[in-house]
Amino acid sequence: MANPSSRRNFLFGRFSKPKGSLRPPWALFEDDFLQACTRCGDCTLACPTHIITDREAGYPIIDFAEGECTFCGDCVTACKSGALVRHEGELPWAIRAAIGEDCLARQGIECRVCGEQCATDAIRFPLQGGGIPLPGIETGRCTGCGACVGTCPTRAITLR
Repeated sequence: MANPSSRRNFLFGRFSKPKGSLRPPWALFEDDFLQACTRCGDCTLACPTHIITDREAGYPIIDFAEGECTFCGDCVTACKSGALVRHEGELPWAIRAAIGEDCLARQGIECRVCGEQCATDAIRFPLQGGGIPLPGIETGRCTGCGACVGTCPTRAITLR
């Protein structure tokens, strides 16, 4: 007999288990996070931009299709289990944007939507002779907020 969860995953377009889901900012390391998180949903409710969802067996994950992270810390404040812990001077996470080959500019089509959304000017479009400027990311400026992800018309931007 076929595994119903596999059929369900196939129908929803989930062909393989995602590798390392992105947790909310200031989350503990994955194993510690999974042990500490009670799946209460308080961080999901506290997120003002609604990017924290509970689509992974009730554990909170980030979905940048919904918006961006402002690093307000409301999710950390709401977390009573200690799965999200903010220390002074500590970065929320180490992820940074990466632009894939599906980028419209890389296909010869003018598009600068990601750069327009980037508050830190981490995405730049240096001029090139005889062609459309291609986006480049200054990783030192990128905060991993995800503002560029949901606005990309081809979903060419990922955070790693």
